[in-house]
Amino acid sequence: MDGLAGRQLESIGEVVRVAGAAGLGVWLRGGWAMDFHLGAVTRPHVDVDWYCWRADADRLAALLLGRGWRVDPRMPVDVQRDLVGPDGVEVSFAYLARDGAGRVTVGAGPWAGTPLPAGMLDGPPGRIGALTAPVISVAAQIEVKEMFPVWMPDRPRRPKDAEDLARLRAGRG
Repeated sequence: MDGLAGRQLESIGEVVRVAGAAGLGVWLRGGWAMDFHLGAVTRPHVDVDWYCWRADADRLAALLLGRGWRVDPRMPVDVQRDLVGPDGVEVSFAYLARDGAGRVTVGAGPWAGTPLPAGMLDGPPGRIGALTAPVISVAAQIEVKEMFPVWMPDRPRRPKDAEDLARLRAGRG
């Protein structure tokens, strides 16, 4: 695959390899998670969205920075970690944590400690071609896309989110 989508897929593979070799958990979220669930690139993507554990974020960033990635300063690192790959691909790592009951929660920012959907990290990996990647569960992806405009009322649902939800529901089988 050529162009931006091809470079994004290469960056996904690199993040999976680097994180896996270091024993760090990462999970695709957003549009690329949807595509990996469906097994094909269904639309253009601006960036690649991930989840990682807050406790692992600095180590993961250091490993990627050592491979030529650079910091994207547009988002404060106390909210999420944004990087740009050597090929210009933008990635963001939203932080995860666990509460006292062991539930997965938002790991930083104004919603830190807010529980995320149960079972979000328990699904099978997704695949596009020969590339597999950890992804958040379909149910969690749908819940997050549905709740986004509720959590952030100043950012109403985008047309691509409604289209993504329709594709996810249709692809659940």
